[in-house]
Amino acid sequence: MPELPEVETTRRGILPHVKGRRVVAVTLRQRRLRWPVSREVKATLPGQRIEGVSRRGKYLLLHCKAGALMIHLGMSGSLRLLRVNKEKGTAAGKHDHLDILFDNRQLLRFHDPRRFGSLLWVDGPDLSHPLLDSLGPEPLGDDFSGDYLFARSRGRRAAVKTFIMDSRIVVGVGNIYANEALYLAGIHPGREAGRVSRQRYQRLGATVREVLGRAIDAGGTTLRDFIGSDGRPGYFSQSLYVYGRAGLPCAVCGRALKEMRLGQRATVYCSKCQR
Repeated sequence: MPELPEVETTRRGILPHVKGRRVVAVTLRQRRLRWPVSREVKATLPGQRIEGVSRRGKYLLLHCKAGALMIHLGMSGSLRLLRVNKEKGTAAGKHDHLDILFDNRQLLRFHDPRRFGSLLWVDGPDLSHPLLDSLGPEPLGDDFSGDYLFARSRGRRAAVKTFIMDSRIVVGVGNIYANEALYLAGIHPGREAGRVSRQRYQRLGATVREVLGRAIDAGGTTLRDFIGSDGRPGYFSQSLYVYGRAGLPCAVCGRALKEMRLGQRATVYCSKCQR
C-alpha cells in the first residue's frame, strides 16, 4: 500500500502540472471503488480551475473554488500524467478508472487494479469530511513531537508500534516506516505504549521525522504496485534497516533480525538493540 512518502511524492509530482489549469472534461469509467465515486466529481469538477494540491495523511486533495476532489490511492492506485494525442487520443486500460483532461491537453489518470482506492468530493472552503475530521497531526508538522506522543500514550496498553500507526494519534506512519523509526529509536515494537518514557518518545518523534523525510527526498519506497506520477519508482527501499529483512543481520550488532505479527502486520526488529 502506498504510504505517506509515496503519496507526498505523487503530490509533488503532479502539482506543477495541474495547478492553475482548468478542467475541460472528466471521464469516469468505474464508479465502484472502495466507496462509490462521488457524483460531484463528474458533475462539478469540469470547468473548475485547480488552485492547489494538498495532502492530509494519505489523502490527496485537488482544490478548486467549488470544493476539492479527495483521492486515496488504496492498495494499488496511482496517478499518471499523460499528453493527449489530438489524432489518436490516449487509450485507456482495463484499470484506468478516471481521466481528468486539462486545458493544456494534459491528462491526469487514476489507475487502480484492486479498486481499494477512492474518489470523493469535499464541499465548501472548510473541507470538512468524516474521513479527515478524526485524523491526528501530520508527522512532519509543528503539532507533532515526542512530547505529544508521550502525552497521548499515558495509560495505553497497546503496543507502541500499533499506537504510532493509529491515524487518530498521528497520520501516515504506515507499517514500513513504523518498523524503521522504532529500530532507529531503539524501542521494541511490542512494548506497551504507556510504558515508554518521555525521553524515548522524544527520540522516537525525531526518528519518525527522519525516516519519513528521507523517504520523501528519495521519492518514496519501491513497492510492487506503486509507481510515481512521473513513471519512475521510488528508491528508498534500498536503505531500509529492518523492514523485509527478517533473518538477516542487524546493521548495528550483527544479530539476526526477528519477525513477529502485531495488528496483523509483519514486524521486524532486533532483540538486542530494541528494548
